[in-house]
Amino acid sequence: MQKPFIRTFLNNKGFAYIISTAFLIISMLLGISIGTVSIPVPAIIEIIGAEIFRFQGQGIDSMHESIVMDIRLPRVLLAGLVGASLAIAGAAFQGLLRNPLADPYTLGISSGASIGAVITLFFGISLPLLGAFTLPVLSILFAFATVLFVLFFARRVDRLLRVETIILTGIILSSFLGSFISLMIALSGEELRQIIGWLLGSVSMRGWEYIKIIFPFFIIGLVILLANTRELNAMSFGEERAQHLGVNVERRKLLILLSGSLLTGSAVAVSGTIGFVGLVIPHLTRTVWGPDHRHLLPLSVLIGSGFLILADLVSRTIIAPSELPIGVITALIGAPVFALILMRNRKERSAGR
Repeated sequence: MQKPFIRTFLNNKGFAYIISTAFLIISMLLGISIGTVSIPVPAIIEIIGAEIFRFQGQGIDSMHESIVMDIRLPRVLLAGLVGASLAIAGAAFQGLLRNPLADPYTLGISSGASIGAVITLFFGISLPLLGAFTLPVLSILFAFATVLFVLFFARRVDRLLRVETIILTGIILSSFLGSFISLMIALSGEELRQIIGWLLGSVSMRGWEYIKIIFPFFIIGLVILLANTRELNAMSFGEERAQHLGVNVERRKLLILLSGSLLTGSAVAVSGTIGFVGLVIPHLTRTVWGPDHRHLLPLSVLIGSGFLILADLVSRTIIAPSELPIGVITALIGAPVFALILMRNRKERSAGR
């Protein structure tokens, strides 16, 4: 009796959205509430409600209001947007390449975006008309260039463009780009602290302006990927089958890769390199709720957002008053999961031979 009940529960996508949304809301409340100064949840709701609906809250503590609106709420929202961006990009890449090991980190896209951001910080570049958007735009352009180079090089090595070749190419390119980042760090002077702090991954001391930077790119990438969920479902059965179903495979593949790169580049620009979110969250979501991309992508957005908010909470409280880079927390969780996925894939292949 227990197994059919669990199966029915997992197959009910309504429960999936309720649980995922509840997880995100609880993560946000915990992220805002917990810190050097603890703020009760009712006070948080009253402060945010007063700000949204423009009413004068009764008995709102001015210090609590300042902490919530100026420090913790923007930090939590930024962590949520970054987590959502990386998670949905990872889910799209895994579906497109039909491999649970594919994500912005292993494909080298995060490293490409990092190169663009480090060059911007190192040379203090500010393009006319773009202003504050110079950093994300250059990160996104370098992310685009990286994914195109990975596909070009992988096709030269393997005309069949096997998934293993694409991932290995991404890992090789990621290591190569990492050497350039190390070179710029070695040559930097006053920029050293800023670059290293940014590379380790953090949403600390980022205000509302960073949310304004990532938000438009997040919406564009999100809308494009959600509009291609049926095509991702078709391509998960193979490109030939997708073509027979009427999918323009080459066009859709490029569109999905560029959309994922757009999300990755903008996330890296505001938070630095945060690995494994795009690997772990889609894999766990797929394991629990199934591979249908019509639900996998939006659920990955909700769970990825909540996950990174909690990871950021751990990073700033575990050794308080000091902070750990958020990338350290995600790597500690993601690396073992990456190894488990790899072992599971090897066993499945061995069993299939």
